Amino acid sequence: MESTSETMPDTSKADHLCVLVHGLWGNPSHLDYIVYALRERYGSEDLYILCPKANSGNYTYDGIELGGERLVHEVEETLGSLAEKGQKITKISVIGYSLGGLLARYAIGLLNARGWLDKLEPMNFTTFATPHVGVRAPLKGYKDKIFNVLGPRTISASGRQIWLLDSFRDTGRPLLSVLADPGSIFITGLKKFRTRSVYANIVNDRTVPFYASGLSKVDPFQSLEDVNINYVKGYEDVIIDPDLHVLPPAERKPETIASRFWKKLKSVTIWIPLSLVLVVLVPLASTIFLVNAGIQTIRSSKRIRMHEVGENGERFRRYRVPVLIRDAQHVVEQAIENVNAIQDPAYLSNSDTEVSDGASEKSFKPSVSKFAQNADAESASARRSSTTNASTRSPKLALTHEQFGIIDSLKAVGIRKYPVHIQKHRHSHAAIIVRTDKDGFREGKIVMQHWLDNEFAL
Repeated sequence: MESTSETMPDTSKADHLCVLVHGLWGNPSHLDYIVYALRERYGSEDLYILCPKANSGNYTYDGIELGGERLVHEVEETLGSLAEKGQKITKISVIGYSLGGLLARYAIGLLNARGWLDKLEPMNFTTFATPHVGVRAPLKGYKDKIFNVLGPRTISASGRQIWLLDSFRDTGRPLLSVLADPGSIFITGLKKFRTRSVYANIVNDRTVPFYASGLSKVDPFQSLEDVNINYVKGYEDVIIDPDLHVLPPAERKPETIASRFWKKLKSVTIWIPLSLVLVVLVPLASTIFLVNAGIQTIRSSKRIRMHEVGENGERFRRYRVPVLIRDAQHVVEQAIENVNAIQDPAYLSNSDTEVSDGASEKSFKPSVSKFAQNADAESASARRSSTTNASTRSPKLALTHEQFGIIDSLKAVGIRKYPVHIQKHRHSHAAIIVRTDKDGFREGKIVMQHWLDNEFAL
């Protein structure tokens, strides 16, 4: 696999700018395989690939708004530089990985407000393992409660935003809620792209849960042993059919006593070393992480303040455009839940179930949320029709009203959703984009192949 830092192809004839945005704590090298796959498929004459560097490393602590502004500034500088050389860019695609998908959506809103999506033809928008709905855990007990309280306090502004504990500008609402508002510059910009898709891990993503990246109110893959997954032909065992996730249960042979014994033994042999790691290494590693998190949060706060003043303030003030097109009274103004007081279970009541892909969301009608009602109305006419397996029903996750509203709004845009089943490595969050060149990540190459075959238009 070639490295973006070592390869400098001739892109002087390219008219299509493809912006690739890395995730939290990331850097452009994490996207090397995506770059390689694009160049392998299309060469260098058609695509000019930009992997912005302004948000590398700990700069991702600084929040989606600041990161999005830096991203747009780098895109505009690149377009200006190419124009000075006589190179005419006529198309644009924006691809995000993990937190980078949220930065990409924010940047799309700014590019839309500044007229770029009228000057350039918006082509492709795709995210891989992006927490569109945030990472607040549907509470099951003290572990998730601790996660929801401590998590957002370890990564500065970005943490508060992806746990939906922030208040964006004067809206009184979390940034992720505004980012999905049907009357915002972000959604109107997103609708202009020719293709819109998300790829979401169903298992082993220790960073972003399936419901958050797959825009789902349920998790139909909770018990994989009981599920007969329907894979897309030609991408078997990795890409799951977006319209029909699950087939009727296959006939199984009765489990023997011997097979049950070996399964139990395997479970124990895995758990013993894992327990030792948890007992010995995790306390030390956690202490080091929390100390570093505190230091980086302080540094991030200083960068955020500096972003508003002096030359930086002058440079980035132009991006502080109105984000809502409609009057604020037409959108939900719901108070952010205090995670310390939440006692909701992991799922809503057992009777509150729905088909796995959520073709009809009639059960969610919060009386205070005009935003969610508007999204439901738009969903009927704007989202692509999909065939769901009516026999596969799952209990609805105990998400917040804001999270349900975000899912409804993004579904209404018409986003193709591909569940991804990476089985050969337990770090699917990195494997989905082949973040490093290792044999265990080879299933991610199938993800890239499917994306280029089906969702990327040149």
